[in-house]
Amino acid sequence: MTTIATLTVALVLVFFYAPLDADQGFVQKIFYIHVPLAIVSLCGFVLGALFGIGHLRTGDRTWDLRAYVAIHMSLIFGVTALIAGSIWAKASWGHWWVWDDPTLVSFLIVLLLFATYQPLRFSIEDPERQARYASVFAILAGAFVPLNFIAVRLAQGFVHPRVLTLTGGNLPGSMRLTFLVALAGVALLFATLWKYELAAKNARIQLRRLRRELLGDDAVNPLRRSAAPS
Repeated sequence: MTTIATLTVALVLVFFYAPLDADQGFVQKIFYIHVPLAIVSLCGFVLGALFGIGHLRTGDRTWDLRAYVAIHMSLIFGVTALIAGSIWAKASWGHWWVWDDPTLVSFLIVLLLFATYQPLRFSIEDPERQARYASVFAILAGAFVPLNFIAVRLAQGFVHPRVLTLTGGNLPGSMRLTFLVALAGVALLFATLWKYELAAKNARIQLRRLRRELLGDDAVNPLRRSAAPS
């Protein structure tokens, strides 16, 4: 309910409270969807890396499953952010994509990097090695996210307007409030979907485990004992 309420408030603020941008007009309102999706996606990748650390430290497969779901959800949010950003770019710049902007290209690189997570994971049959290698990959790829962010901030040439900074940026008060509420709504949506997908994966794993116990599958083919999420 909190997620729905926050998203509802965010949409009301976007369409009825936040003023129209002087240059871009109504299309600028995509900003309140595109940017929160991108931020939450990148944070989700870092979260997946932290879960990977938890798995390597404890050996508990629960951490591995959490990392898998976090990265899966982040990929969905990231692709949605790219689609929203492309629509905004076409309306504002006349192009669906601008290759000389470091913000766009760096986000695409991060997204493509994590897109290899699942193929790498499911190319390994042994569940223990699968979880261990996936955790190492998630940590290395996750470490790239803040490094990439720093590199982008240090870049001289950029197309994206730098309206969000550590000092608050140059967004007017009404736009800043709308953006923060939208960011909170997208973050809550991510957390809610992550929670439900994690519960669904756990239920599926328990069902498979029960089925194997009933049918004696483990004794027939040990390679089927994969608790890997799917």
